[in-house]
Amino acid sequence: MDVKDLTSRLPLPGTRRERGPVVAAVKLHGVITPTPAPLGRGVINLTALDSVLTRAFGYDRLRAVVLLINSPGGSPTQSALVADRIRGLADLKNVPVLAFCEDVAASGGYWLACAADEIVAHPTSLIGSIGVVSQGFGLHGLLERFGVERRLYTAGANKSRLDPFLPEREDDVVWLRSMQTELHGMFREWVCSRRGGRLETGQQDLFTGEVWSGRRALELGLVDRLGTMRGEIVKRYPDAEIITVEARRPLLARLGIGPAAAALSGRGGPESALAVLEALEHRATWSRFGL
Repeated sequence: MDVKDLTSRLPLPGTRRERGPVVAAVKLHGVITPTPAPLGRGVINLTALDSVLTRAFGYDRLRAVVLLINSPGGSPTQSALVADRIRGLADLKNVPVLAFCEDVAASGGYWLACAADEIVAHPTSLIGSIGVVSQGFGLHGLLERFGVERRLYTAGANKSRLDPFLPEREDDVVWLRSMQTELHGMFREWVCSRRGGRLETGQQDLFTGEVWSGRRALELGLVDRLGTMRGEIVKRYPDAEIITVEARRPLLARLGIGPAAAALSGRGGPESALAVLEALEHRATWSRFGL
């Protein structure tokens, strides 16, 4: 074989050569938020996942796309955007989507799971939390303690709703609860549209924000089966290669350079402090499920 024959067998740059059928796996791990990951933790949003999902659905001999879900929830909008993108690609490519719930698929994490045609959970997975939660910090008095004067100018009576540096106002809480109720209704509609007759409609607390084990979630119709990703894929697609499709992290992020690193080392200014606060919020989101 000469050099010309050898090079003709090599794939062109930017192309993929596949030996056989493929099952593409996408990790949906982390809190769902539009902001970048604090302190190096994973986050889920459409900006970070759009190219990943496009690549996952782009294989020529694609048998299925797998969603590996480990998320305590987060932004309702980002949950819906990612789920809508998954459904759009699945319909376009006419490919089944399978969700595998790992430690937790709760709140927005369960919203993402409902984007799949079938949901599989481990018996010990935490499933559900079909509700809406808002969290933040009350920093009233903090600036005075450090001798900092804050100057806020607004036009419009409600432009400073839920400002963490102002005392909490009852009107703001009433407004927030009204917004939560509306979002909760949208969440219910999404779950019912995707799960349909599989749900145990007689269960009174199905939409109260309650969380169940994977085993109980199966009884309630929130998931379709108990199992693991590899066990299910080997059984369904024994000849397929499982390919994990992941985002390409920027070089500085891989090296740990940025606001998060500065915060951990004690360097940096307000941006670093905000990174720490955001990390605490993410930690609180996970801790609601004992994780």
